[in-house]
Amino acid sequence: MKTAFSDLTPMMSQYLQIKRENPDSILFFRLGDFYEMFFDDAKIASGILGLTLTSREAGKGNRVPMCGIPFHAAENYIARLIRAGHKVAICEQVEDPRQARGIVRRDIVKIITPGTLAAGTVLNTPNNNFLLSVYGRSPGDYGLAYVDVSTGEFRATEIESSEKLISEIARLSPAETILSEDVRQEPGLLEKIRLSVNTMFTQVEEWNFEFSLSYETLTRHFVTKNLSGFGCENMKAAVAAAGAALRYLEQTQRCPLSHITRIAAYSLHGHMILDGTAQRNLELTRSQRNDWSHTLLSELDLTCSPMGRRLLVRWIQQPLLEVEAINKRLDAVEELRGDQVLRQDLAATLKETGDIERLLGRISLGVANARDLFALNQSLKLIPRLKQALRKTSVERLRQTAENLDCLEELTGLIDRAIHPNAPVSVREGGMINSGYHLELDDLRQITRGAKSWLADLQKKEIERTGISSLKIKYNRVFGYYIEVTKANLDLVPGDYIRKQTLVNSERFITPELKEQEEKILSAEEKIVTLEFRLFQEVRERVLGRLTVIQANADLIARTDVFNALAETAARNNYSRPQLLKDRTLQITEGRHPVVENLLGKSKFIPNDNQLDDSAHQVLIITGPNMAGKSTYIRQVALIVIMAQMGSFVPARLARIGVVDRIFTRVGAADDIAAGMSTFMMEMTETANILNNMTSRSLVILDEIGRGTSTFDGLSIAWAVAEYLSRRDGPCPRTLFATHYHELAELEKNFPGINNYNFAVREWNDDVVFLYKLIP
Repeated sequence: MKTAFSDLTPMMSQYLQIKRENPDSILFFRLGDFYEMFFDDAKIASGILGLTLTSREAGKGNRVPMCGIPFHAAENYIARLIRAGHKVAICEQVEDPRQARGIVRRDIVKIITPGTLAAGTVLNTPNNNFLLSVYGRSPGDYGLAYVDVSTGEFRATEIESSEKLISEIARLSPAETILSEDVRQEPGLLEKIRLSVNTMFTQVEEWNFEFSLSYETLTRHFVTKNLSGFGCENMKAAVAAAGAALRYLEQTQRCPLSHITRIAAYSLHGHMILDGTAQRNLELTRSQRNDWSHTLLSELDLTCSPMGRRLLVRWIQQPLLEVEAINKRLDAVEELRGDQVLRQDLAATLKETGDIERLLGRISLGVANARDLFALNQSLKLIPRLKQALRKTSVERLRQTAENLDCLEELTGLIDRAIHPNAPVSVREGGMINSGYHLELDDLRQITRGAKSWLADLQKKEIERTGISSLKIKYNRVFGYYIEVTKANLDLVPGDYIRKQTLVNSERFITPELKEQEEKILSAEEKIVTLEFRLFQEVRERVLGRLTVIQANADLIARTDVFNALAETAARNNYSRPQLLKDRTLQITEGRHPVVENLLGKSKFIPNDNQLDDSAHQVLIITGPNMAGKSTYIRQVALIVIMAQMGSFVPARLARIGVVDRIFTRVGAADDIAAGMSTFMMEMTETANILNNMTSRSLVILDEIGRGTSTFDGLSIAWAVAEYLSRRDGPCPRTLFATHYHELAELEKNFPGINNYNFAVREWNDDVVFLYKLIP
C-alpha cells in the first residue's frame, strides 16, 4: 500500500508493513478488543458490512479512513466479506501488551479465503467446501487435487482431456481454485472453467507446482519416504497439483494441518462420468433454480449426520462401474431395508452424532474450544450403541463395520473427567475444566471462593462500621476492587478510606486491606485461567493423538448413515433391488421418476417400461405432444441407472441394468449471451460433445434436437444425429431420443436398431386426455 506520509506513528508504520505483505486481503488489525481496518480496506469493508467510516491520525496531522469491529463478533463479519468474494487476513497481538517494550508485536496468524474455511458462519451447511488445484503438464494432460480443510478430505487424480477436466471441476464445485500457468494460458480453457463453475480464482507463483518441491511437501507432511502407500507415486501431474494445494493451505492456515492424514488417489475410470450438463439437466444435487429441493438428492437424503450427507452427494455424483462393488453396497441396503427395527435404532443413534470430521478439523487447526471437545466426545460415546446394533446383521460389510469401529473408551473417559459440559465459548476465561480433575486447579478455585466470601463479609462489616446501608464493593478491569459510596453518604466515609475516583452520583474508594486481598484474588484467577488453558491444550493433544482412529470412525459412521438412508428410502417408496449386468441390457419394468412421483403422489404417477440393448432396441425415437411425459420419461431412465450404480434400490418393479460408463444429456432450449452462444449454438455444441465422446456403454438422452433453427434444417440435423447414433460401425450407445419431428419415424424402416414409441393421448368430449403411457 502506498502512502505519501513521511512521519508515521509507530502503530501505523507497523500496519503498513504487514499490509504490504498481504496486499490482496482485507487486513483485520488487532487493537485491544477491536479489529481495525484502514485506508482502502476500511472503505471496502464499511460498504459491505454497513460500518461507520471514521478516521485516525497516521502521522503529522494526516488522517486516514478507518472502521472497526469487536474482536468477539468477528466471525459474522468475516462471513459477509468472504461471501462478497474477499480474503481476510487476521493480524493478532503476538506478545503480552504488559510485557511489550514499545509497540506491541503483531503478525498474521491466519488468512481466511473461500476455499480455506474451517468453521464459522459461512460453513453453515454440511456440504463440502473444496479448494481445487489444477496443474497442466500439456494440453490434454492434467493433474487435479482437491482438499476440504474443514474435514481433512484430500484427493488427487490425473485427467487426459480438457472436456473431462471441466466435467470434474463442475462436479466438485470448488469454492476456490488455483491454476498453473499452462492451464491459464491454454486457449479457451479458463473461459470454459469459468462458465462451468462459480469459484474464486487465486493466482499463486508458478514454482508452487514444481514436481520435486510438491513431492517433498507431501512426503514431509505425511512423514513418509514416498507416496506409494497413497497410490500416487507415479502420478507426477497429480502430485504437482496436490503439493501446490497443500502449500497454499500451509501459507493461509499457519498452523499444523494434522487432520489431513492422507491423500487418496482416484481415477475417473472407476466411476460413471456425469458432466456439468448432465448433472444440471438431471437435477442430481441442484435444481434448475439452483437449490436442492426437487432433486435426486432431496429424495434420497434421509441421512442423519452431516458426514453421511456429504458422502451421499459423492455417491450420487460418482456412481460405480464395478458390478461386484455395487452389489456389496446393495447387500447392505437390502439387509437394512428388511429390518425396520434396526433402521430405527441406527437412525436414533445417528441423529445424535455431530459432525466429527469438522470438529476434528477445528481441533487440529487450533480454533476449537472446550464445547467442541465436549461435542466430539458426545459423538464418540455413541459408538458402542452403533457396534451393538450392527453386530445383529448377517451382511459381511455391516458386521465388518461393527468390528472396525473403535469405542476409544480411554479418550472418552478422559474428556468426561476433564471438560465441563457447560464450558464457555472462550478458552481464555476459565470455566472449562471440571472440578476434581486437577488438584492444583481445585486449590486455586478454593482460594477464589474463599476470597469472594471474604469480600462479602468485608462489605457487611463496612456497612455496619460506617452506617452506609447502600455501600457496595465492586470490581472493574481498570480499577480492580473498590468501595462505592453515594454522594449523599460522603460525610459518613471513614478517614482510612483512600479516594480513587469521583463520579456524578458517587465516589469510589480503596483501603490497604482491600488492595492486599485484591492481589490474592487476581493472582489466583490469573493462575486459574492459565492452568485451565494448559489443561485444555493437553486434552486437545490427546485427541489429536488418536486422530486417525477418530477419522476412521467418522468414515464408517458416514457409510452406515448412507446405507441406512437408502434402505429407509427404499422401504418408504417401495423401491426394488436392481440387477447389475456386464452386457448392454437396459430393461426397466414399471419404472417411475423418483422426484415427480413424490410430487404428484404415488397413486397418480403412471409407470412406464423401458427396453434398450445393443442390437434390436438400441435407439428409441419417442414422440408425443407437449406435456405428454417425454422429458420426464427419458430423465427417469437416466436417474434409475444412476441410482442403481451408486448402490441404491430403484423406483421400478424390475430393473436389469448393463453398467453405463457415462450419461450424456441434451435437454431443453437455452442460450449463453455472455459467451456469445445462441440457443442453436448451445444445442449444437452439446450435441457435438456427445457424438465425439460417447462409447458403446454410454446412455444418451436427447430432447428436441434441432429446435433452434428452421423446421427443415432442424429436421435434417435431428435425422442425421439419430442416424449417426445407430451406425453399426460406430459406438452405438443406448439412446432415448424425444422429438416433435414425427418424420423421424421413417428411420425405423431402414435402421434395425431404431424403434418408434409415442406417449398415448385420447380425445374425450372435444378435450385431449394425456394417458402418460409409452406405447410402440
